Amino acid sequence: MPENNNIFILSAPSGAGKSTLIQLLFQEIAGLYFSISHTTRPPREGETNGVEYFFVSEQHFREMIESNQFLEWAHVHGYFYGTSYQMVEAAAAQGKDLLLDIDIQGAAKVRARLPEAVSIFIFPPSYDALRRRLVERRTDSPEQILQRIENARQEIEHYAEYDYIILNEDLVEASRNLAGIIRSHRCKRKLQAEKIEKILKSFQE
Repeated sequence: MPENNNIFILSAPSGAGKSTLIQLLFQEIAGLYFSISHTTRPPREGETNGVEYFFVSEQHFREMIESNQFLEWAHVHGYFYGTSYQMVEAAAAQGKDLLLDIDIQGAAKVRARLPEAVSIFIFPPSYDALRRRLVERRTDSPEQILQRIENARQEIEHYAEYDYIILNEDLVEASRNLAGIIRSHRCKRKLQAEKIEKILKSFQE
């Protein structure tokens, strides 16, 4: 990625409200490019190929792994998920910051390859709240819900690996905090170096 393009990693246990926060973020912040992941899981009702995910067969996914097309990939909840290098290149071509919606395994791989990436972890307010959200969204079987809860127990133990933590207890506040992180990072001095140099030169003319 060019130096002028930021990479933001967003991770959360299933049911923590990450998808809703991402939708609100794109309404609030311009210049973001959402990385659409590839997955082998079947689409849910209302999902469209190429919008929420690129839905592919396991054979196709494995072929992409073998041909080194992924920045990161992981096996989560019984399915494969991965971020293709094509998404990274597309964001750079448009001069936008890349937003990655990935799990803790993928996040660790991206940080190892791209240490400049900014990582954000979203916490649910409690175990009971997370379980209630998973039940109320009615997209998983009871067995799948139990698996997601168990995975959540393991995922939240990795929160200290992230740069920022957002507690999604109040959606409005959580959304404001997420947008604030993006804005704050964009204002870092080293990311403004080129613009600052032009301004300094204007004072010398």
